[in-house]
Amino acid sequence: MAALIPRSILFGNPTRTNPQVSPDGTLLGYIAPVDGVLNVWVRTINGDDDRPVTNDTNRGIQSFRWSSDNRHILYIQDSDGDENYHLYAVHIDTGTTRDLTPFENVRVRIVAHNKHFPDNLLLAINRNDPQVHDVYNLHIPSGELRLVGSNPGNFIGWLADPEFKIRIGVTPNADGGLTVYHRWTEDGPWEELLAWNLDDAAGSQPVSFTKDGRSLLMLDSRNANTARLVSMEIATGEVHVIAEDPQYDVTELTMHPDTYAVQYVGFARERMTWEVLDESVREDLETLQTLHPGDLNVVSSDDSDMMWIARFMADNCPVVFYAYDRNTRNATLLFTSRPELKNYGLASMEPVSITARDGLVVHGYITFPPGAERRNLPMVLKVHGGPWVRDIWGYESEAQWLANRGYICLQVNYRGSAGYGKQFLNAGNKEWGGKMHDDLIDAVQWAVNHGYADPTRIAIYGGSYGGYAALVGAAFTPDLFCCAVDIVGPSNLITFIETIPPYWKPNIQLFHDRVGNPDTESDFLKARSPLFKVDDIRIPLLIAQGANDPRVKQSESEQIVEAMRVKGIAHEYMLFEDEGHGFAKPENRMRFYSTAEQFLAQHLGGMFEPEMESLSVA
Repeated sequence: MAALIPRSILFGNPTRTNPQVSPDGTLLGYIAPVDGVLNVWVRTINGDDDRPVTNDTNRGIQSFRWSSDNRHILYIQDSDGDENYHLYAVHIDTGTTRDLTPFENVRVRIVAHNKHFPDNLLLAINRNDPQVHDVYNLHIPSGELRLVGSNPGNFIGWLADPEFKIRIGVTPNADGGLTVYHRWTEDGPWEELLAWNLDDAAGSQPVSFTKDGRSLLMLDSRNANTARLVSMEIATGEVHVIAEDPQYDVTELTMHPDTYAVQYVGFARERMTWEVLDESVREDLETLQTLHPGDLNVVSSDDSDMMWIARFMADNCPVVFYAYDRNTRNATLLFTSRPELKNYGLASMEPVSITARDGLVVHGYITFPPGAERRNLPMVLKVHGGPWVRDIWGYESEAQWLANRGYICLQVNYRGSAGYGKQFLNAGNKEWGGKMHDDLIDAVQWAVNHGYADPTRIAIYGGSYGGYAALVGAAFTPDLFCCAVDIVGPSNLITFIETIPPYWKPNIQLFHDRVGNPDTESDFLKARSPLFKVDDIRIPLLIAQGANDPRVKQSESEQIVEAMRVKGIAHEYMLFEDEGHGFAKPENRMRFYSTAEQFLAQHLGGMFEPEMESLSVA
């Protein structure tokens, strides 16, 4: 039997992670704890002069980027999970930290940066209207904001050209699709360039201008099932296909920072694979692939494109990072994100394909407990959120946790998941709690039919849409599962749609088309809402919710918790007052996973790591 991996190693802060090389290639930034809180550290690229440069003492910094001037670290941070992000700049020499967007109840996102404009950023800020963002040019040294893209009313996306001018805007259209507008100058009139209907929109988006600013690189699924990388001449509308696959969408691409030429593209098949388009990088990628058996991703490069930071992610080992010098073709190991995991036997994640009851083939991954006979085991069906994303192969902390505790972890990219082309994604339209749930049930039956899973010891577990799926499993198919774990999942699709954040409201037609319209389809949405089937719940539930969640409000959990309380249905409810749509603080993660582990052990019979005192919440 494998040694029990402590939850602190699986779900605590990483030792070091997310390395980013500075634009001039001389410094390395990365994220690591300071007194238990994640902060940004800096050192010379191959040195040992590591030092923290940020001083967050609350939620921790999850991601950052270098400014193009090499002098500042930039990061966004919200307040206790409310997703009203502010942009902060920290001077790496003085440690001075400035809030560059000090506005209440305002959300900022970075639209563009450009090495030729090192003191500036383009930011989208919903300062004037909570539903839409305008674009501002931020001068980092002074903090001055200058409006350069006034939102005409419903633009939800923006794209700058190589001269740092906003020339593309994206709007939702009446059928749930997207319309792309273009202008030739920063002050010129907007003109419709193209439109994607609902079927095409999910996998399509503008990506970049070409160097001359006269063509547009896009992911485009028009006239194809999958999202292809194409170049479109703006003046003529002529489209040239650059890369495509008949079954899988283009999901990643890397461009040269000066020429804007696409160097390589990625397809998330069973594992991530790369197609080289620029022969000058082929030998570099081949050299990197010899370093590690995991899936490669170049996560950072300097302005010269000669210093790369490579990440390797495999299923049965922690994430590893290397610095790679393209001039010498030498790679230097930087660090491993969770080195303590090397002391434990991790499980393998195996791709599976399952034919659903209507003949649609769905893909996913199964992780077995290491060393256990693959027969009659307890199983957790772990449902991804989104739902318009997908599970991928590689190290996954929850899958390792479940397998280590003695459970099969089954992950299913049910219809509606992204990456498999538009037909597969659109097969999930208005199938929340319908055929999307059937795919999950069929996958469970597949595991039972193969003798892997004990049909009396199966749990359903997930967050966001996965949390909704867990509630659906408890209310719609309670005989299949013995317990369910819901993390920030909607319980009533009507109230969920009616309370989406204001900055999602311009895209409300997408929810109407893919989920349902509360004004015209209330009976349909009630039929797909676990809240209205509480009487059918016969299994215990664990429900966890962030009080500040702007996407799935606290009321979504509390209304079904109250209904279960009235009916006398066994449940545990955990409310985290300082969290939003998930758990950012390690102490909250520890509290949740301790409770979830004991809950699963009680109902599935697996192992658990004992606590000095119980953290369960009644």
